[in-house]
Amino acid sequence: MSESPSARYINGRFYSAADPRATAMLVRDGKIAWLGQTADAPAADRTVDLDGTLVTPAFVDAHLHATDTGLAFDGLDLSGVRSAGELLDAVAAFAATRGADAVVHGHGWDESTWAEQTPPTAAELDRAAGGRRVYLSQASVHSALTSSALLPAARGVDGFDESGWVREHAHHAVRAVALGALTDSQRTAAQTTALRKAASMGIAAVHECGGPGTSSEADFTSVLALSGQKLPRVYGYWGELGGAEKARELGAHGAAGDLYADGALGSRTASVRMPYLDGDHGCGEAFLTAEQVGEHLLDCVRIGFQGGFHAIGDAAIETVLDGFAIAAKQVGVDRLREGHHRIEHVELIDKAMIARMVEFGVIASVQPVFDALWGGTDRMYAQRLGVERALASNPIGAMHATGVALAFGSDSPVTALDPWAMVVAAAAPRNPIYRMTVRAAFAASSKGGWRAAGVGDAGVLAPGAQATFATWTTPGGTQAGLPSLLPDVDGVTPERPICRRTVLSGETIFEE
Repeated sequence: MSESPSARYINGRFYSAADPRATAMLVRDGKIAWLGQTADAPAADRTVDLDGTLVTPAFVDAHLHATDTGLAFDGLDLSGVRSAGELLDAVAAFAATRGADAVVHGHGWDESTWAEQTPPTAAELDRAAGGRRVYLSQASVHSALTSSALLPAARGVDGFDESGWVREHAHHAVRAVALGALTDSQRTAAQTTALRKAASMGIAAVHECGGPGTSSEADFTSVLALSGQKLPRVYGYWGELGGAEKARELGAHGAAGDLYADGALGSRTASVRMPYLDGDHGCGEAFLTAEQVGEHLLDCVRIGFQGGFHAIGDAAIETVLDGFAIAAKQVGVDRLREGHHRIEHVELIDKAMIARMVEFGVIASVQPVFDALWGGTDRMYAQRLGVERALASNPIGAMHATGVALAFGSDSPVTALDPWAMVVAAAAPRNPIYRMTVRAAFAASSKGGWRAAGVGDAGVLAPGAQATFATWTTPGGTQAGLPSLLPDVDGVTPERPICRRTVLSGETIFEE
């Protein structure tokens, strides 16, 4: 007897290498049992008429912060402000809707888009918020503007500034207080909001990246507890140096994610080989040595756990890869490769380092929309690094062509939960030499996320695979089985697909 009712999905258009002409699919016990023509579809307990919609494997977001994402949806979105004055006005309007003892959570301001790039001070935030505590994370979430009441938590910590613009370790100290002010129910509500939004975008699984400075253990275990409860599946990564055993105890999938080798380009704290061109930040911040990286990897190998690191700048990536070499000398390259370890972001990397990624079997968990937002000749990367280095950043297509395994994510709330935007950004990067095909970019946004989590039976539509898929209305039509996404010869960009249903292992977790 079946463990769950079977279902047949008919009259669809299936993106499937197993049967490119398929119009129907039978799902039984969470698996795809059959794929073929509607006229030949076997009987099932229920029938779903897809009415001509496109069916694809569901997306996986391989780097997410659920609490921050939920707070951004329900809170103060600052991504559109273009001056300090606009930011203060937005804070004042939002604060007026909150209680006197509330923390005003805001996210997304990016001073690199302002004509005058000086943000407001803590005193100015105090006045705008009517004395309420204020925590406003910068777009990179590696720095924040804070009100005076939150500054004592960071005083004396590296990255502290009396102005209220705190970075890295000082930012982590302030962030802990701001997020700690949430009640358990508020935190769970924010996480649920984020996961529901993900499901509505055709995302069936997420990789939650936590760790000291990013989130608390309570926050991390809270979102793991929501996994699969008519919501996307959550694979948790806990990034703490020497914390492989703790990660496993917390229920994590790996001791990876936000284990910081450096900071971020937006906050000028990514560890780079050549100094930043704007400001007096030198070459950024380096938080790990190669020896520490190697020891962490060896801890992961000893307990059979996936390891990984956050590394953005070229100096940080080089340090991490040197750590891989140290670990390989102890356990051998083959055993190290078996761990499918990962590096998050990987924004400034050259050919030699790409070759080392392939050698050690390292997965690149990357965010193509970073390039769409900040790449090119006249945006934030060019301000920080100069045009030449900016155009060499995020060489995702080069990594793919060289054989690096890719998994795409949003790093939400750093970029929006929008998986098709990731596909477009990778297929049409600001530097055209790094183009990928839409098919390859889609695979990295779907199958790549499952493979990065060690799941081998998802990310494709084929008999025997997990019945994890999404259905789409495609206003712009399709090309080679996937939605038309890129501008046509006249420069017209097709409308984006609209998600109608998301199914995880046979269970519908979103339906319009």
